[in-house]
Amino acid sequence: MKILSDTVPLDGGTFWMGSDDHYPEERPRRAVTVPSFRIDMRPVTNRDFAAFVAATGHVTLAERVPSPEDYPEADPSLLQPGSAVFISPDRPVPTTNPMLWWTFMIGASWRQPTGPGSHIAGLEDHPVVHVAFEDAQAFARWAGKRLPTEAEWEFAACGGRDTAYAWGRELAPGGAMLANYWRGRFPHENLLLDGWARTSPVGSYPPNDFGLLDMIGNVWEWTADWYSDRPVATPRCCSPERADALAREASHDPADPGRNFPRKVLKGGSHLCAENYCQRYRPAARYPQTIDSSTSHIGFRCAADR
Repeated sequence: MKILSDTVPLDGGTFWMGSDDHYPEERPRRAVTVPSFRIDMRPVTNRDFAAFVAATGHVTLAERVPSPEDYPEADPSLLQPGSAVFISPDRPVPTTNPMLWWTFMIGASWRQPTGPGSHIAGLEDHPVVHVAFEDAQAFARWAGKRLPTEAEWEFAACGGRDTAYAWGRELAPGGAMLANYWRGRFPHENLLLDGWARTSPVGSYPPNDFGLLDMIGNVWEWTADWYSDRPVATPRCCSPERADALAREASHDPADPGRNFPRKVLKGGSHLCAENYCQRYRPAARYPQTIDSSTSHIGFRCAADR
């Protein structure tokens, strides 16, 4: 099946990628050229994903029993279908320990975004969440598309601007929220200034200058690129396949509990980004995520060649 509606054609060009003024993994700011491509106007919604599942019978990673071979250090009795759900603490906690607000919830999935008993009724036009990298890839193939590269995604998010934020130099010009991010003291105080405690319906905020919706905030988005702490392109040493294998291997973080799995680049920030924590509601921001992971704040959009 091929779906190319709701995609925006973008002429390629050279832009300033990355930032020298924010997090170390965004450095260095550098000139990058991308060819012409198409990118979805919006992230994939629950409605879109439900159509994909109905057509293909796809079962997401979060809905399957994990293989003990993939998690040799885990208690086999604990290997059950589920996903990570954000649970706001009821009091101030140190922001240095994400385990104080993330819970692996058995039964959480795209169908039950906050765990057993929850549902997506009324959330059809919200971005789908609890999708692992392979789920996003499977949807993209079904739709006749692919996932955007990190450079394509950032080029699209900038909207032709060269400013810290996708809309200008201020996070909230005139006090206006232009994306779904956390307002208040994360993770315990959410002022709900936009009325949404979690995801918001796609298109609740103005599009960027390329006409793209929700590139910033709402949900993090998977990209096709393997993560590297030093995102500067290196010369190809070999065939594209061998270079990809080397990049995959280099994306592992030996200090991380998920070290058995390689990591991909997430872009865009989410509704959990706050001024006092994770200020990644910017086009240049990037974050590593292991490919076996799904959470209540990660989604995706698709791209295609022109």
